[in-house]
Amino acid sequence: MKIYTSFEELDKDIKVLKLEKEISKEEIKLNFNGIKDDFSFLNVVGKTASSVIQKALTFKLIRNLIK
Repeated sequence: MKIYTSFEELDKDIKVLKLEKEISKEEIKLNFNGIKDDFSFLNVVGKTASSVIQKALTFKLIRNLIK
């Protein structure tokens, strides 16, 4: 536990803690928005379609190599 010798020290630490709290809130907002974007309908459909196409092309390539 920190012992303060002046109100200036206490005020400085309070300001720092408030700023850290605001930074944390903004980081949470950014992370939440990133997660929302990752799970958006178009993003999920796009990633699924990309995966299906990639697997189909891989299968076709392997099939052609076997012949």
